[in-house]
Amino acid sequence: MPQRTSLTPRSCPNCDGFASAAITTGGRDQCGHLHTSTADCPVCHGTGTRIVRRDQEGARV
Repeated sequence: MPQRTSLTPRSCPNCDGFASAAITTGGRDQCGHLHTSTADCPVCHGTGTRIVRRDQEGARV
């Protein structure tokens, strides 16, 4: 009996799965911690995956 397998989430082609990055702004606070700013991938909005539409499931992408 064949088993159904679910689709694995595909990596975002823009960020290659590394969707968020912490960027150091250079300053430190009074405790010595670095100030950082988080940047998310604009294509996948920080998820690291892309949505596979139903009409593309059988097609090779």
